[in-house]
Amino acid sequence: MNVVFVEPAFPDNQREFVRALKKVGARVIGVGERPLDWLDEQVRGWIDEYEKVASVTDESALHRAVRRIQDRLWVDRLEATVEAHILTVAKVREACDIPGTSVRTAWLCRDKPSMKEVLRDAGIPCAQSLGTTDPEEAREFARRVGYPIVVKPRDAAGAAGTWRVDDDGELEAVIRGSRLADGSPVALEEFIEGHEGYFDTLTVSGEIRHEFATHYYPNVLEAMRTRWISPQMVTTNRLDQPGYREVREMGREVIRILGIDTSATHMEWFFGPKGLKFSEIGCRPPGVCQWDVYCAANEFDLYEDWANAVVHGRTWLTPSRRYSAGMIALRPERDGHITGYDGLDEVQSRFGEWVVASRFPGPGTPTQPVEAGYMANAWVRIRHPDYDHLRWMMDEIGRVVRIHAA
Repeated sequence: MNVVFVEPAFPDNQREFVRALKKVGARVIGVGERPLDWLDEQVRGWIDEYEKVASVTDESALHRAVRRIQDRLWVDRLEATVEAHILTVAKVREACDIPGTSVRTAWLCRDKPSMKEVLRDAGIPCAQSLGTTDPEEAREFARRVGYPIVVKPRDAAGAAGTWRVDDDGELEAVIRGSRLADGSPVALEEFIEGHEGYFDTLTVSGEIRHEFATHYYPNVLEAMRTRWISPQMVTTNRLDQPGYREVREMGREVIRILGIDTSATHMEWFFGPKGLKFSEIGCRPPGVCQWDVYCAANEFDLYEDWANAVVHGRTWLTPSRRYSAGMIALRPERDGHITGYDGLDEVQSRFGEWVVASRFPGPGTPTQPVEAGYMANAWVRIRHPDYDHLRWMMDEIGRVVRIHAA
C-alpha cells in the first residue's frame, strides 16, 4: 500500500508514525516543508519518496504535490496527525479521490461552534456556545449566558489563545486582544465548572479498537496560567470501572454523529455539578506526545496499531492495562535561563524504577513561558500499577523538584 504522510519531521513524534507505517509494510511517501536532506538519517530510511512544499497548510501547494505523486503511482491513503493539517489534508484527499476522513468530518472536528451545534442537536450535552465575528453578538452572548465565559479561536487546539472572562471589562479587553473588534472570528462558550479530562481512541471503520481516559490536574486553563503549579496529565488503567461508562458511551456517540471512520480521536470532557459535558474533539491523536504515555502504560506500540489500521484496516495488538501512567510538567521559578536543579537525586532514588522518560534542559538553556505548554521546559513521565499511588508519586515530584533560573 502507498501511503502519503504529511510532515514527517515536525513535531518530533511525527517520526513514530512514519516508522510504524514502514514497519507494517507500507510504501511511505513524505510531504513536508523541509528539504529531504534536513531530515535525520533514520527518518530518511523509512521514507521511500519525498515531496517538499512551502507549507503543508497551503491547500493548493499540497494538492499539486499529491497530484505529482499520483502521476507516478497509485495513492491508497493520505494521512495527517497534526491538528493544523487535518482540514487541509481532508480537502486535498477529496479533490484527489483518496479515501479517508471527509471534509465535513474534518471541518466539524476543527470548527468548535459548528461541532457543538451538530452534537447538541443530536442530544450530546454541551456547553452553550457561539461563533461570531461581531463584538455586539459576543456581548449579547455574555448577557444571556452569564459570566464566566470562555473565548477562544474557532479552530483552537488545547488552551492556545483561550481566555476565561469574568466580567464586562475583561470581555472588552479580550475583544481587543483577540482582534474580534476588527472582525476576526472567535468562539464563545459557557464556562463549565468541574473536573476536566479527555478520552482518546483509535477508531477503525467507525468502531473503537483502542481507548484511553486521562485526567488533568488541575484543569487546563488554570494550569496554563499559573507558574507555581506543576500540572499533571494522568492516564488510568481502571477504564473498565463503572465510573467511566458514561464518558465511553459519549465518545462512541460523538464518533458516530461526526462520521469519524478510521482515525485517531482526542475528545475533551468536563464532569461537575451539571453532570458530564462534552467539550471538543479532534480527528487526530492528542498532543504533547501523549501516545508515548499510552505505550508505556500498556506495554504495546500504539503507533504500530495505528499503521495497521491505515494499511490493513484492522488492529492486532492488545494493551496490557498493567499500569496507570502520567506526565508532570515542571516550571522554572522565573523566566530567563536555567541555572540548576534541586531534588533530582532524591526523585531518582525514590521513584527511579517507575520513571519511563524525562527531560531536564541543561544550565544556560532559555526558559519557555508558562503558557507554552506541558512540555515547554522540564517534565517527567512515570507509571505505576496503582493509580492512586501514581498520583502520590507525581505530587511528590512536583513538591521536591525545583528549577532555578536567572
